[in-house]
Amino acid sequence: MKALVTGATSGIGKCIARSLSRRGWELILTGRNETALNALKQELGNAETITADLSDREQVFMVYRACCEKNIDMLVNNAGYGVFGRFEESDLEDELDMINVNITALHILTKLFLRDFKKRDSGIILNVASVAGFLTGPLLASYYASKNYVLRLSLAIYEELRRDRSNVSITVLCPGPVDTNFNSRAGVSFSAKPISPEEAAEYAVKKALAGKLFAIPGIAVKAASVAQRFVPHKLMSAIVYNIRQAKKTDSGQQK
Repeated sequence: MKALVTGATSGIGKCIARSLSRRGWELILTGRNETALNALKQELGNAETITADLSDREQVFMVYRACCEKNIDMLVNNAGYGVFGRFEESDLEDELDMINVNITALHILTKLFLRDFKKRDSGIILNVASVAGFLTGPLLASYYASKNYVLRLSLAIYEELRRDRSNVSITVLCPGPVDTNFNSRAGVSFSAKPISPEEAAEYAVKKALAGKLFAIPGIAVKAASVAQRFVPHKLMSAIVYNIRQAKKTDSGQQK
């Protein structure tokens, strides 16, 4: 079995690669940091690497072309980051790069690999979203919106596959806070105790291999994902704003 993992150089992506490797999967790892990719390749031993910047659409297609003859069994769309700040003040180019990574690259790879998986009636897609996908996110507006896109796209694909009685499955990982470098890049700090990226990754892999739609680690996060349905949108936006404002750091927005 072989998996393509995007954003594999750190955090959840790196831990997903390790989790799959322990299960005997061969891996194709992508990321911008060639040194980190090669170090992980050496560590795992059963991996190939493709250095790519997924904010560049042409490099996304390059990744697909490099993999389309390799009989990929699982696509892990993990690459992503956030930009913190008031919407009118945050850097437009940084946000557009973030949208290209979080949405456009994921959309392209999901569509192209889904077509291949449907043709042979097998394959797994694991999309990394966030509990933010259930919410609006003042001060992280574009990031929350991007994770809403990932969540809703995954849900729609799931229903299409279900109606086709397809053996292809799609899983969407929606963790709460995870102890990775995401917050330092986004310029915020945790408002709740984070779980480890190893815990998030292992949970996601188990759910994906079991063909489950949702992977929401932690009882509190599961409860929050349900409870938000009963809170008016304006009130929820105000709550999220207050949390984000209280927990911002002095590092500003970082890519």
